[in-house]
Amino acid sequence: MSLFVPEFDDTVLVRDAGAEVVGGAPVAVKLLADSSASGGALSTVRVTLAEGADGARPHVHHNSAEMFYLLDGEAEVLSGDDVVTAGRGDLIIVPPDRPHAFAAVPGSTADLLIVITPGVERFEYFRHLQRIRLGEATPESLLEVQELYDNHFLRSDAWDGRRR
Repeated sequence: MSLFVPEFDDTVLVRDAGAEVVGGAPVAVKLLADSSASGGALSTVRVTLAEGADGARPHVHHNSAEMFYLLDGEAEVLSGDDVVTAGRGDLIIVPPDRPHAFAAVPGSTADLLIVITPGVERFEYFRHLQRIRLGEATPESLLEVQELYDNHFLRSDAWDGRRR
């Protein structure tokens, strides 16, 4: 096992009022700290989901773990072949190479703090998703940037069947 020691000199402070928000209802992503701000240690965002909204479809990160902390509401989280329901104050950490996805539970909103470690430059990924939502880019364009953002989409029968 190797130890990753991030290198950065100053404390990272992100003021709520100054954080960029990408999207809006039903999915808003507040960009908090990208990998470059933390010397590669982590990337973190806050995702707010409207009632029953999907946050991310099934995907995997080969080089990073992903942490989900429920600030409020309830979320369904896919981890491997299991779909678990998490509530306020619950923490889920998904290891590298494990399929995962998340959504607000039907009838509930969800407010999540999401941390990827080690960090990946992800802010532009969320801006890319916004361009797709606005029709300025195609959904297929995500396939061209999977390696860049270490975000590889896949199918999951467990996820697809969760609301049937």
